[in-house]
Amino acid sequence: MSSRFLMITPEDGKDVLKSLAAPARLAILELLHARGPLNVNEIAEVLELPQSTTSTHLNQMEEAGLVRTEVQKARKGSQKICHAVHDEIVLTFTRPNEATDEAIEVSMPVGLYSGYDVYAPCGMCGPDAIIGYLDSPDTFLSPDRMKAGLLWFTRGYVDYQFPNNARIKGAPIRELELLMELSSEVPGTSENWPSDITISINGKAVATWTSPGDFGDRRGKFTPDWWKLRGSQYGVLKSFRVTDNGTFIDGMRVSETTLGDLELLDHRSIRVRIEVPETAEHPGGINIFGRGFGNYDQDIVLRIKT
Repeated sequence: MSSRFLMITPEDGKDVLKSLAAPARLAILELLHARGPLNVNEIAEVLELPQSTTSTHLNQMEEAGLVRTEVQKARKGSQKICHAVHDEIVLTFTRPNEATDEAIEVSMPVGLYSGYDVYAPCGMCGPDAIIGYLDSPDTFLSPDRMKAGLLWFTRGYVDYQFPNNARIKGAPIRELELLMELSSEVPGTSENWPSDITISINGKAVATWTSPGDFGDRRGKFTPDWWKLRGSQYGVLKSFRVTDNGTFIDGMRVSETTLGDLELLDHRSIRVRIEVPETAEHPGGINIFGRGFGNYDQDIVLRIKT
């Protein structure tokens, strides 16, 4: 199961919150969710708004990333079709790398994977330059991968091995959470490029999230200036959380996989696989953003609550 979620903080979600503050824009989103994609005239007619006012609202919502539009042929000329981008928007007041006294947290650089099997187009970037050769899976063997702040591939997986510090500490686990910034991958960028990204823990597939696209409409907050603007700029910060009551994406329960299914007490490490599988309905590739790239200056975070 998957859906289109957006998690924002008060710091990085100001444009979204400002856009949602207008009742007319909320009404437009509700209409698009109820009826599906509509053109500007249809929205204006249903909501009894002037066409010019409707267009202004839609332009502001598109800038905030709440709607996307596409131009289609009409009987006379063309028409702009409007789509709602997100099914749910979550406002969190907890910073992504903020830990509590009960949390054991490990931050894993995106280039510190323990295994991989990737297909081109693929590549990696460090803070100052591209690492190795573009579109060569063999580059993923390079020792310079340790410097990577961004990696991407079209299909396949990367594996990460985290220490099971809760087992070492002898503390019972009540929740395991993975935080990472992700997007789809397409040559260039495209906001409408869905990709099914599957997260597995200790060999157990726990959740699949469908990324809506590969974002390049503006430079990522931490993406370095040397990285070309037509390349992937930022992703969506996703929370994958496993508890005794199931698995959750951004607080929404998506599967019945529980902590007991992961057999955490039987392993000294916690193995995480991030994958676009061959069986994916939407095999749209993946970008994994780490420290120094994207909108969140963090690597892949594993947080265990005891």
